[in-house]
Amino acid sequence: QVQLVESGGGLVQPGGSLRLSCAASGFTLDYYAIGWFRQAPVKQREFVARINWGGSDTTYTDSVKGRFIISRDNAKNTVFLQMDSLKPEDTAVYYCAARSGWGFDDPKWWSYWGQGTQVTVSS
Repeated sequence: QVQLVESGGGLVQPGGSLRLSCAASGFTLDYYAIGWFRQAPVKQREFVARINWGGSDTTYTDSVKGRFIISRDNAKNTVFLQMDSLKPEDTAVYYCAARSGWGFDDPKWWSYWGQGTQVTVSS
């Protein structure tokens, strides 16, 4: 059974850091692009970052550039999202997604999704 499981969310003060993990089971991530998306209450799910299958190409939405880093460890079948200098506007449920081949910013093109992990940035 194909499954993605996110972890690492929580409550953090503004300026703090969190590291999210996305672990895959039932398939290997080697030939999949991985994306991170987030959804705040009453808002649409939005693209945050993505990484190609080999890890050589990454893309970020403008609001997180310079603060978030996406990386992957194919040997561990896991993708990470390091989030630094967090802001209240980063508060959302964060989802990872997998797609064979190239990644896209639009969530509709992604095949597999995790259940999400809550990130709350508040003092």
